[in-house]
Amino acid sequence: MPTLDRPWGRLHFDSFGDEQSVRLLYINGSGSRLADIVPMLGPFTKRFQVLAFDHRGMGESSVPENEYAMSDLADDVIVLVDHVGWTRFRVFGISFGGMVAQHVAARIPERIERMVLACTSSGGAGGSSYPLHELYALSDDEQAQRFPTVLDTRFTPEFVANDEMARLLLSAPRPMLTGEAKRGLDLQMNARRHHDAFDLLPSISCPVMVAAGATDGIAPPENCQRLAERLPNASCREFTGGHMFMLQDRSATPAIVDFLAG
Repeated sequence: MPTLDRPWGRLHFDSFGDEQSVRLLYINGSGSRLADIVPMLGPFTKRFQVLAFDHRGMGESSVPENEYAMSDLADDVIVLVDHVGWTRFRVFGISFGGMVAQHVAARIPERIERMVLACTSSGGAGGSSYPLHELYALSDDEQAQRFPTVLDTRFTPEFVANDEMARLLLSAPRPMLTGEAKRGLDLQMNARRHHDAFDLLPSISCPVMVAAGATDGIAPPENCQRLAERLPNASCREFTGGHMFMLQDRSATPAIVDFLAG
């Protein structure tokens, strides 16, 4: 299990695909573990050498003692790519990972060749994603009631009853977190709630695709449009679906892979 020692603890990472392929850093979303996203990496590992990791407090990475900011997560990423010897690479950041990616690309713009920011927001004047820390503070019953239309604004009970994919997405188990795992998520949510990269975006010069789900209730498409408009070399593309549009629209993953490979 590859790990990297950081001042706050141990960062767990791994790489997938051919080492001779184009290098792609994958930054995953809030509350997710590297073990969760490995099945999604197949289309990417056919074209790229993929580097992925567990954020602080997630999966096999240590839970830090103290609070941290999004800029601290960018530090983790930059130290990681330096550790594995990547000078230049491409980036795919999804949801919370897209927020982290904005901070990374603003810090080392000369090292990022291309980037996709999926279902994410800039914060600040560009608009913030749904306050998940408020959702997670609700009771289990209240979360279950509110979560469907946060995930996809179409997901009313009537819609879900007639849509197999909606039922499949909502039936995915949501683990009950306790102890250190719960504390790790709380720390991540605290960093997320203060995310604001809006003023940093003009310094990101690489080609960027901002990918949005047309009915995403977490990162609304208007946030993605404002994000693209703020970046010097970006375009916004909407796909059918909500926050999980990559599973809902079969054209999404091939389009993202092709852009990153361009």
